[in-house]
Amino acid sequence: MKAVFKTDRGRVRPHNEDNGGVFAAGNNLLLAVVADGMGGHRAGDVASKMAVQRLRELWEESVIDSHPEEAEKWLIDAIQTVNRHLYKHANQNEECQGMGTTMVAAVCNDSFATVANIGDSRCYIFNELGFSQFTEDHSLVNELVRTGQISKQDAEHHPRRNVIFRSLGTEEKVVVDVKTITFEQGDYLLLCSDGLSDKVSDLNLKQALESHEMLEEQAEQLITLANENGGEDNITIIIVKNDEEDLRSGELS
Repeated sequence: MKAVFKTDRGRVRPHNEDNGGVFAAGNNLLLAVVADGMGGHRAGDVASKMAVQRLRELWEESVIDSHPEEAEKWLIDAIQTVNRHLYKHANQNEECQGMGTTMVAAVCNDSFATVANIGDSRCYIFNELGFSQFTEDHSLVNELVRTGQISKQDAEHHPRRNVIFRSLGTEEKVVVDVKTITFEQGDYLLLCSDGLSDKVSDLNLKQALESHEMLEEQAEQLITLANENGGEDNITIIIVKNDEEDLRSGELS
């Protein structure tokens, strides 16, 4: 497998509240995670950084068999542990009260990909069936689209499109969505914060993955496009490709 992680402050925000990373394990498993923090003075970057660090610690301590059921159980348990960690910190530190973060995380190897998400950070899959969004946004506009109250086109410009129903750290317990898909040779996963998905169309995302560029260049191309389209938010992306080359790991310093 190959993987690349990149993050960018964007053109408007004074600092980057996104975080993430790609972390390999000795049993050919990979963990990819993107977190988009929010809430309070600089508390958003605290939340996303703490969430990724704690998830990475749990990953490095874990012993997971290469089976989807094990990956699903680990993701649910680990994300619940991360949530409790953030919730406790927010309650004990006044400057962090109200902080939270979205999260999308994938555990994958050369046969399956298990994806968990909370909030509106997304995972897309690109395979022989085409390009599609694999996760479901926990957001107000997605609920309005799902119930037929507005169209997908209306959702793109809705004034409350950043309102989300679920996040890590804001409640003592959280519901985690988890799904598994077959991950075959040549398939791609694309994980990102809404700073990318709000500014780059599905068609442009698909076209970048279809190109013959290196993963790093594909990621840079998409970040540049998001900035050219306004860059009002932080932009974070992970691309994972299932192929025979060695995994390259990256993380936010």
